[in-house]
Amino acid sequence: MRKAKPKKRILLPDPKYGDVLVTRFVNRLMLDGKKSIAYTIFYDALDIVGEKMKNAEKAPLEIWKKAVENITPQVEVKSRRVGGATFQVPIEVRPERKVALSMKNLVIFSRKRAGRSMAEKLAAEIMAAYNEEGAAFKRKEEMHRMAEANKAFAHFRF
Repeated sequence: MRKAKPKKRILLPDPKYGDVLVTRFVNRLMLDGKKSIAYTIFYDALDIVGEKMKNAEKAPLEIWKKAVENITPQVEVKSRRVGGATFQVPIEVRPERKVALSMKNLVIFSRKRAGRSMAEKLAAEIMAAYNEEGAAFKRKEEMHRMAEANKAFAHFRF
């Protein structure tokens, strides 16, 4: 689209918790348009998290939200070509993109995890992210390290 920005689609809150953030995550988790299966996987994962982390004294949804918050990157690097040389320029991440990146990383790394069902793998990754460990948390730390290392090129920001 050349002139007009596309309209933001309004997402309906999920049926169990009534949260739009959950719907966004389920949409990211969904494969081949099978939304009911994605909801089942997510709710099963939260049940597993609730059982394994009883001593946390938080609701499973709160644990999930904290986990997403823990793996949310604040800065990232973008390639910028200046005079024949390519620089990795650190830029702040927009709020919409922050959430999208953290959810994407959570889904990607839970898919790569070893385990029986997707619900178990997702639950394990959620618990790891809540405890500030695991592959998704490492990805965030790596992004921050890259931005820190290339801080000298911040004046190339656009």
